[in-house]
Amino acid sequence: MTTENPPIERTRQPSARAEEFSMCFTSTPRGARLARRLASHRLDAWGFPYESEVNETVTLVVAELAANAVTHGRVPGRDFRLALVLSAARDLVRVEVTDTRDDRPPSDASRPPADLEAETGRGLWLVSQLASRVCVVPRGDGGPGKTVRAELTL
Repeated sequence: MTTENPPIERTRQPSARAEEFSMCFTSTPRGARLARRLASHRLDAWGFPYESEVNETVTLVVAELAANAVTHGRVPGRDFRLALVLSAARDLVRVEVTDTRDDRPPSDASRPPADLEAETGRGLWLVSQLASRVCVVPRGDGGPGKTVRAELTL
């Protein structure tokens, strides 16, 4: 007797609980790129297709925060952590990027950069424009470093 398993189908049904994703990445440009790609993949799995506005916006926020972690928060030999949380009501995504450097707090993100045409210096301002809330908090596990948290209302 053989048993046939039905094919696994992706369901786009809302979950009754919050969804979470968390992973550590090397503090390199390659690690930042992988964080961005996995965030986009996770959002797709949660029901926000790759080319949707939600997926593209959250992925952009992850890209900016991960790039800052590897550029400004890098400590050789230490990873950064990305965490994504989708609320149970599916109306809020929280992005957290934790690095291990606490001696370089981010600048005030609410002010626009002095030169909007510059190739650098706009990342946190862009995140502050896309997110409903941005804050910097100490690492939650007591280690050295900080967590930059951005909440996006969907």
